[in-house]
Amino acid sequence: MSRDSRSNDRTPRSRGGARNDRPRRGQKQGQGNRQGGADGSRRNAKGRERNRGGRQPRQFSAAAPSQRSRNADPARKVAFDVLQAVAVDNAYANLALPHHIRRARLDQRDAGFATELTYGSLRELASLDAVLAECSDRPLKNIDPPVLDVLRIGTYQLLHMRVPQHAAVDETVALARDCVGAGAGGFVNAVLRRVTERSREEWAETLESSITDPMARLALRYSHPEWVVRALRSSLVVHGRSAEELEALLEADNVAPAVHLAALPGIATEQELKRLKATPSTWVPEAYSVNSGGDPLRWPGVAEGHIRVQDHGSQLAARVLAEADVAGADAGRWLDMSAGPGGKAALLAAIAAQRGAHLTANEVQEHRSNLVIQALRAVDEKAWTSVTGDGRDIGKAQPNHYDRILLDAPCSGLGALRRRPESRWRKQPSDIPALTRLQSELLNSALDALRPGGVLAYVTCSPHPAETLSILEDAFHRRKDIELLDTGAVLDSVTLTGKGDATRPADPVVGTNTGSTAQLFPHSHGTDAMFMALITKKEQA
Repeated sequence: MSRDSRSNDRTPRSRGGARNDRPRRGQKQGQGNRQGGADGSRRNAKGRERNRGGRQPRQFSAAAPSQRSRNADPARKVAFDVLQAVAVDNAYANLALPHHIRRARLDQRDAGFATELTYGSLRELASLDAVLAECSDRPLKNIDPPVLDVLRIGTYQLLHMRVPQHAAVDETVALARDCVGAGAGGFVNAVLRRVTERSREEWAETLESSITDPMARLALRYSHPEWVVRALRSSLVVHGRSAEELEALLEADNVAPAVHLAALPGIATEQELKRLKATPSTWVPEAYSVNSGGDPLRWPGVAEGHIRVQDHGSQLAARVLAEADVAGADAGRWLDMSAGPGGKAALLAAIAAQRGAHLTANEVQEHRSNLVIQALRAVDEKAWTSVTGDGRDIGKAQPNHYDRILLDAPCSGLGALRRRPESRWRKQPSDIPALTRLQSELLNSALDALRPGGVLAYVTCSPHPAETLSILEDAFHRRKDIELLDTGAVLDSVTLTGKGDATRPADPVVGTNTGSTAQLFPHSHGTDAMFMALITKKEQA
């Protein structure tokens, strides 16, 4: 389990707004409940509990406590609803969460709590389940999925947040009764009480003590699938870093990142940025970060599309393409071959508008094309065109046409696990071969569409060797008309410090004599693990 997961000191309140650890009416602080009945309870022969009615004659409620209706805390209910959407509807948490926050009308404090609880429960799913397996008298596979999600939410509060134990248990039981059913409350209460018997560190020591394989131990400690742990270790080594950094990388995957913003050049205003109270990046041009929770679509500038929520690594990938030198004049024919959902396309289009260039934003799926159009709405419409089509056909349809091409290839997303916490559990090793075939086909089409002397940026949000260096090696093996540029040097020139500090491969890319790729990592650069490679097509003799 992650040792540096974020905590939250939000103390839950009762439905009436008072702290729910206050003494009950008629009970002094520190005084236990009065006992009634021969068995020390307040229940009658039918199992119903006496009503506390002040000086009125004692009566019995119409239902046992486990059957009474109690509304769940809105922030916890949002977390539960998002976890269910992820599990049942295959939703993405980063897209579903803002919708549920808006619908529940959470204030900023509660929105931040719901965000941490949602993302944390998804990130730590494996370690939470390992603890729950020790505390439940039923196998986890026999627990109804909604109840299991409630238990994960409760366990995350107990082990990773600064919520008092009694409040975490009480509020999670209320969540179970309200969202699942009255019968779930007792089971949830019993399991969570067992969770409280040990601290997070004690649970980690107990669970890891029986694991001998180092990779399996790290997989449990940092809640990653074991195959992902091994893939990330290989990624570090082939991209020129030490395998000793693996634990730091896994740990970084489990730290909730700041919200990164891209101020579209020539469009975003200083007033909007001041209202956001955003912190300027010291590394990436016109980039900012904020630590606010809540729904970014409500923020000034973001709502209008002038400012984009976008990881700094993604911004650098777009800027590296825009700043690379092309041979001859740049005729302004730019292409984003796989543009959805539109973040990099918006930044490229804004830069294109300033230079008098024109961006064609292509996306194969119509609903994602609509997202691209929405992302580009703030950019001068003369600077861009949205197209729906298969990128693999562009090379044949428009050979030797474009000056600059961005191929942000569909990938496993292993470099963005900190922002997409559910994705680590959805991908399988068997997914990689199909992805690499698609990546190779798209790259070949993009190279066909690139004019001689033009520049193509091959980009993935995965550091996996099969999706990065192996794709390039295959392309250089098949084609003799392309050349790898010094991507690291261009990245250096783009950054505000003049030093990109990107990782370069331990060995030259097979089939090339010069040039380099650039690989970012969250633990060393504070960005997603973006891979970039700039390729040019040789001038015809």
